[in-house]
Amino acid sequence: MNPSIVVFDIGGVLIDWNPAYLYRKLLSDDVAVSAFLSDICTGAWNEQFDAGRPFADGIAELTARHPEQAELIEAYWLRWHEMLGGEIAGTAELLGRLKAGGVPVHAISNWSAETFPRAREIFPFLDVFEVLVVSGTEKLVKPHAPIFERFLERAGVRAEQCLFIDDNAANIATAAALGFHTEHFRSAEVLEARLISLGLLARETEAMG
Repeated sequence: MNPSIVVFDIGGVLIDWNPAYLYRKLLSDDVAVSAFLSDICTGAWNEQFDAGRPFADGIAELTARHPEQAELIEAYWLRWHEMLGGEIAGTAELLGRLKAGGVPVHAISNWSAETFPRAREIFPFLDVFEVLVVSGTEKLVKPHAPIFERFLERAGVRAEQCLFIDDNAANIATAAALGFHTEHFRSAEVLEARLISLGLLARETEAMG
């Protein structure tokens, strides 16, 4: 059975987010940026916010351990919006075409409950999702199964009805194990071809005709 519903990841699929965009403005060179993001404001440290921890708590704890880096650590929250690189080219357009074609579109995102409203102000297309499951609000994170199960319960759908799109292989693996159809995101062009092949999206010439 082909899927009839599309479920998007957001960061890395629809929105380009990278802390290096900010820290390249604050540190001397890419070596310094890489060291800071590997040793201080690490990916694992950021994941706690995706899981629901308040930024104030995480920043206070980290600045206590690295007081000499306090200003740089605080910038992670104060200048968070400068980590946003814009829309991933072409993907938001595909989202709009799916929506216009009557395909149900939903999202499951690892994102802080505190920063997601700020992203929503910048990217209005985030309002088109019918069911939007944000990890920081749910206190459940990908790639663990419960956040996918929460989505299925809330949307009232079965996994096999859904195509799940994500740029993270671990998230794709969990979704596939639960019975979702999956697409490991590489580019909007590759995704468009997959959506067309599944009958979820008309070719642009057909849509125009």
